[in-house]
Amino acid sequence: MDFNAYQTALTTAARGAECPFPPAEFEQRLARVRAGMAGDDISALLLTDPSDIFYLTGYSTFEVSVHVALVVTPAALLLQVPSIEVGPAMVTTRVERVAGYRWEGIGEVLEPLVEALSGYEERVGIDFWHGSLRHGVIEGIRTRLPDIRFVDSALLLKRVRIVKSAAELACLRRSAHVTGLALKTAAAAVRHGVSDNEIAAVGAQALLAAGSEFMSMQPIVTVGARSSIIHTNHKRFAIEPGDPVFLEFGAAWKRYTAPMMQTVVAGKPTRDMQRVFDGCRRVVDALLGAIRPDASFDAAARGAEDALSPLAGEVFFSGVFGYTVGAQFPPSWVEGSGFIARGQSLCFQPGMVFHLPICLRIPGLWGIGCSETIVVTDTGADTLTSNPWSLT
Repeated sequence: MDFNAYQTALTTAARGAECPFPPAEFEQRLARVRAGMAGDDISALLLTDPSDIFYLTGYSTFEVSVHVALVVTPAALLLQVPSIEVGPAMVTTRVERVAGYRWEGIGEVLEPLVEALSGYEERVGIDFWHGSLRHGVIEGIRTRLPDIRFVDSALLLKRVRIVKSAAELACLRRSAHVTGLALKTAAAAVRHGVSDNEIAAVGAQALLAAGSEFMSMQPIVTVGARSSIIHTNHKRFAIEPGDPVFLEFGAAWKRYTAPMMQTVVAGKPTRDMQRVFDGCRRVVDALLGAIRPDASFDAAARGAEDALSPLAGEVFFSGVFGYTVGAQFPPSWVEGSGFIARGQSLCFQPGMVFHLPICLRIPGLWGIGCSETIVVTDTGADTLTSNPWSLT
């Protein structure tokens, strides 16, 4: 049985059986995207970001290194996947036209895309900055459709995706619940002599046992001085007495992730650890007070900078006080549709969801990180996660 026969068999046996949302949810999303296309004078979209494709179709897989594309026109959709992805395409989506190509035959992707884009060449939207967009695909289409004009449409999808529907918020709340359970379990395992790998294993088991799918990022655990180095992870280091243990987990529920950071000290926190921890809380509280409809991301960031200022000269902080989260795939749970940072002119709207990743690091000593994932409401910010806000 080749992949075409496999696709035919699955169409009868399991078509759309694991599609994450009912048809009406996807119809609403697609209608918003098509309205955006009309407003931006875009005749067709060529999407290659796995999370954009999931957002509009439900297509989900752990194999995100291969070429997959979704062509959106005013009247039709074409989902293009390699032979090894025909199964997920049939089971997780209801897209009527799914075009497979041989996994080993990447050149076969061009003709179906050219056919789908023919007649829509005037302004075809693509995301110029996303790593999934392959130069060979774009140049191959240009060769076959010499009059095609590609325009950057990344902001169109970001504008649509940044405000979450009720169905999306339900998934984020489930993710937040599972994330919290796993962090509580992992924190309880922190003690002298246990390795960072063992804590990560406890956390991973708790995440999976509570219902998480494969995660966009695996559990992050660093101890002692290594917690002062941003984006390190477990590496067989033992916890010493008095070490802070930095934890950052994010369960995936229907691909939606609500992350949370927590720091637990193996013993009694020092006065400086408590002082930096209090600084984390002060920054988060400032953000919670500033996040409200129609306030700008820039204004919230400036308020958070004021709260951070007593520690600013001695701790490293990334400069981003919040980033949007939603549906994502490895290697990151960051949605990328909005950042709470200086100079960001967007304004908060109800339904936006942000992770507030406040981690303050003293180079060579340790780092203290505590965060919440929040949703913007009509009256301000509501926390989805439930950080215990304690170092012990």
